[in-house]
Amino acid sequence: MKADESGFEITQQQGSWVIRMWWPVGPITGGPQRMTVEPVDNAEPREVVRGISTTVLRRLDIAAAFNLAKRAPEAQRTLEELSRLVESTGEAAGRLLASEGVSERYLATLTLAYSSMAESGAPAPVPWLARLIERRPETIKDHLKKARRDGFLGTLAGKAGGEVTEKAKAVLGLDSQQ
Repeated sequence: MKADESGFEITQQQGSWVIRMWWPVGPITGGPQRMTVEPVDNAEPREVVRGISTTVLRRLDIAAAFNLAKRAPEAQRTLEELSRLVESTGEAAGRLLASEGVSERYLATLTLAYSSMAESGAPAPVPWLARLIERRPETIKDHLKKARRDGFLGTLAGKAGGEVTEKAKAVLGLDSQQ
């Protein structure tokens, strides 16, 4: 979920398409007032050329987006803070990658941004991180696999994403009791 002063947006990805649904700030009484459908950054060109299919539109979970939107006024401030934190962490990962390459500090920072996004229930964290870090989603996936192999990103049974390990916290200088 992304918010600004006039409203907020809930994003879903269906295949090669990202769908953004927008509601104004205030009481939520119905569906979104605006929807955009655009190809994801790494979309297959042949999928984009074929256009948006009815299958993509049928698979949209507008009911789930509506339920999130109804809870949004109470959660909006927290989500805005989380979004700013995750975005700044992702941008920091990008700066570390540019200056140090695939270092321990980069992997730990990437892990923190990724796990925070997954924990918040954000859809499609890899493409979002790829945009922040200015790399292809495939590259970010490879870096997350390396972070897992190197012990920075742990797994959570039955849950997408992963957890920041003690090793990653140590590299970042985070207190493990937090």
